[in-house]
Amino acid sequence: MKVGITEVADRARVSEATVSRVINRRQGVSRKTREAVERAMADLGYERQTQGQLVAVVTELVSNPFFADVCERIEATLAPHGLKTILCPCFAGGVQELDYLSALADRGVAAVVFLSASNTIEGADPQAYELLRSRRIPFVGVNGQFEGDCRAPVFSTDDLLAAELAVDHLYRLGHRRIGMASGPVGNRPADRRVSGFLDALARRGIADPERWVVRQSYTVEGGQSAALSLLGLGATAVVAASDYMALGAIRGARRQGYDVPGDVSVVGYDGSMIMDFVDPPLTTVRQPADRLAPEVARSVLALLGNRDVPVGELLFDPELVVRASTAPPKGR
Repeated sequence: MKVGITEVADRARVSEATVSRVINRRQGVSRKTREAVERAMADLGYERQTQGQLVAVVTELVSNPFFADVCERIEATLAPHGLKTILCPCFAGGVQELDYLSALADRGVAAVVFLSASNTIEGADPQAYELLRSRRIPFVGVNGQFEGDCRAPVFSTDDLLAAELAVDHLYRLGHRRIGMASGPVGNRPADRRVSGFLDALARRGIADPERWVVRQSYTVEGGQSAALSLLGLGATAVVAASDYMALGAIRGARRQGYDVPGDVSVVGYDGSMIMDFVDPPLTTVRQPADRLAPEVARSVLALLGNRDVPVGELLFDPELVVRASTAPPKGR
């Protein structure tokens, strides 16, 4: 027997209109009533229809090729199931993020993916997550866990391993004065990359590794500024926390008269295909978008089907891609 909203309404002792509002995650239903309807749906085995429903991807970094690639791969996995992906570009942890989600919740958005959004910021306001939980809208995170007791699936690249891969590559080439141009303090991925970098230097007997870390913004300009500071310390190699920062480091080095990689080696992070076509082609640690994004989409489908999904963070191994921006230091 196929279960419909009539059976759910009878079980929950509410009107069919109320069941419809809960199914479509509309406002105007009390928490107690919403929970009763959700419980009745679970008891009867009712599954929401996904045809035509929206999945919001919230991200700040839509201009970054890696994040664009992840968005496209999520959409490609969800589309055959009748779900439509919409992109919500907004500053991570800002007021606009909550405004987006409030408006989308009122329009019955099916699920939300936080793609390096407020989930990457230490101390981010949890109001957006509380809104989604109160409306029974499932959400997942990419590259950052959520604040507080917010239990949700998270899929991340292993930033500690990423730093180790970069340092190991440069150390094997002969570099000993290796600096890191990382993102701002309080950004979870940046903090973890710094932690991995410091551990990697310490394991190799590099004294006072903290002096080789400069924190800046995830931009070309941030990479350029950080590189100038590191070159002033005598660094012969720079590990950047993003490909854009790496491009800035190359520009900064060249403007100071350094050759890359003759005088300074540079390693990026993200690994978009376009980095094979810059000058010089960039050695980088590639995030596995081809594995990570489909897993994100599959978790969304499972949550929408009322199936259990493991909460907590699942880590994906990155890959070192060696190109022409790294070489042994002079004198080797």
